[in-house]
Amino acid sequence: MRNLLHAKLAAILILSAASPAFALPTCGEGQRKLEEVSALRFQARQESRIGDRDRVCDTLDEIGDRVGDARDEFEDCGATMAAIDLRSESRALRAAKAVNRCN
Repeated sequence: MRNLLHAKLAAILILSAASPAFALPTCGEGQRKLEEVSALRFQARQESRIGDRDRVCDTLDEIGDRVGDARDEFEDCGATMAAIDLRSESRALRAAKAVNRCN
């Protein structure tokens, strides 16, 4: 009886440790979207230095799309803290659009 209890506890521990591994591909997709946001943010800064405002606005729109996708991916995998942190990214994006006069 005692061995059966230990076996059940071991199975529960193994399954609880494995469940984040099942969610990893979705969270990995959200992380990939954040890396794209970082690259696009760098691109927008370079375009701003050149003075191409139309391309800056297009790039900022792409950043907004990627942030939304990342938020959805993190919410799907249950990482709500990352989704909440993306709100600050959205505020920074709105500020960048206001500075560059993108509507």
